[in-house]
Amino acid sequence: MSELIDLLKMRTIVLYIICAAVAVGGAGCSATRECAKPELNMPESFAHSDNDSLALADIDWFEFYSDPALRDILKATLANNRDFLAAAAKVEELRNLYGVSAAAMLPEIGGHVYWSQETNDYRGEKHLTDPEHGIKARLNWEVDLWGNLRWGKKRDKAAWQASVEDQRALQITLIAEAASAYYRLVALDNELLIVRQALDTRSEELEKAKLRYEGGLTSEIVYLQAQVEYNTAASLVPDVERRISLTENAILLLMGEYAGGKVVRSSGKLEQLPERPLPIGLPSELLTRRPDLRASEMRLCKALANVGVSYTDRFPKLTLGLTGGVENNDIGGIFKSPFTYVIGSLTGPIFDFGKRKRKYKAAVAAYEQARLGYEQDVMTAFGEVVDALTSYRKCRETTASRADLRQAAEKYVELAHLQYRAGSINYLDVLDAQRRYLDSAIGFSNAVRDEMLSLVGLYKSLGGGWVTN
Repeated sequence: MSELIDLLKMRTIVLYIICAAVAVGGAGCSATRECAKPELNMPESFAHSDNDSLALADIDWFEFYSDPALRDILKATLANNRDFLAAAAKVEELRNLYGVSAAAMLPEIGGHVYWSQETNDYRGEKHLTDPEHGIKARLNWEVDLWGNLRWGKKRDKAAWQASVEDQRALQITLIAEAASAYYRLVALDNELLIVRQALDTRSEELEKAKLRYEGGLTSEIVYLQAQVEYNTAASLVPDVERRISLTENAILLLMGEYAGGKVVRSSGKLEQLPERPLPIGLPSELLTRRPDLRASEMRLCKALANVGVSYTDRFPKLTLGLTGGVENNDIGGIFKSPFTYVIGSLTGPIFDFGKRKRKYKAAVAAYEQARLGYEQDVMTAFGEVVDALTSYRKCRETTASRADLRQAAEKYVELAHLQYRAGSINYLDVLDAQRRYLDSAIGFSNAVRDEMLSLVGLYKSLGGGWVTN
């Protein structure tokens, strides 16, 4: 008879285990049943690009930016930029919080050493003293019946991974900003050089015009025209110097330094970039290359896990507790007095006026926002690549046209001087030729700058440059 009873108990226990397993599996499936998967439907290729198997983004930033001075700026930026250091601290914060969630699935063990003395002196009764001494250890464990703790662990892990990708995305942004500022600075140096060379030429022309005017060889209007051209060129210098100073301060801020210092840059003029192949890769590769998209995906995973947490919060929680140790009212007999205490508690909501259900619905709505945000981020990233490709190609065309214009303007100045000396044209035509050459030289310099900036933008849009050396 006793064996039959034991068999029935065993079957009952097995049945409970099976029911609990089914309930846990059902809870896990039901938690996210209202969460739709993101729909990307990305195009198979970028417009006007050759889908080479090697992508531009696979080139490390240290190889992509070959200028030694620029490399030093980028190293200093990644080492000292406060925003980047704060992002690293954020990663460490969320990594530790994820560790807290992982540890929540394990039992918690604590200890307690105590001594107490209770004194009772009731009316009409004898004065009593009740001392007690004890050493106890406690073990508490929440059984993750419905997956609540597992969903919480997934949520915090996704938050941590999103912070890692955010830091990598910030690295891309900082590298691109520093490189763009450096190229603008070099272009401004080149523009200042062009303006000062023009100013030297204007100064010589002004001196010659003055001598001719004082010698009675030309009218005063020619001398005044030379003055106008000289002062026009001279007025350009302070503005270019101002922009150089502002750009240097912007670079210093990126490098984590105070404004007012000097930024070291490589010497030499700004020259047209050689033509280079641009293997772009497939659109789907953006999802793995761009850290900002990976961060958006991790935030989507976090929102999904939060739905799971909100759903499983609606079910009871099972907590097991075990306390063991020794206690006695006499210190001498404490180790001869074992003590144990076992408790199991099942707590859960009975009627909460729909509070937990509304929290679940809110979590589903938050997931929907994250899903749509992720889809929008992917579409935006795709558009950025297409725009960057178009910008780079058009900037190259502009640079080529500006180069031809500068060459023609240079020949125009030479011929104008020759014809003026021969008396074929007046001095106003010479000044016009000089103005056109100055504009063409500055225009070519700016075109080369814009081409460099567009290449930086393309590299950034493809997700290049986040791998740390």
